[in-house]
Amino acid sequence: RLHRLVNNSRFLILPWVRSHNLASRLLAMASARLAHDWQEHYGYRPVLIETFVEVPRFHGTCYKAANWIRLGETQGRGKRDVGHLAQLPKKSVWVYPLAKDFRAVLCAPGP
Repeated sequence: RLHRLVNNSRFLILPWVRSHNLASRLLAMASARLAHDWQEHYGYRPVLIETFVEVPRFHGTCYKAANWIRLGETQGRGKRDVGHLAQLPKKSVWVYPLAKDFRAVLCAPGP
């Protein structure tokens, strides 16, 4: 069911841009629009957005302000480390539900 999960891979507001609550407002606007746009383009609606925030470099403050849920931290190995040898930065995992029944959709039995 990974196709129902969308990854927010990049989010950057340059340091010289100053606007009150800009990051959380942008995240809220994008999250509100995402499921509809995805339905139009791909023919189905995602139910969850995920992102990874490098720690201790960043704290995920804008995600917290936009009501995202912090699930925990990665082990710092990366998704391609089959030998358990990589020494990558640890990242905190944040998710934002796009549907109230996201757990049921993601955990449903069958194809």
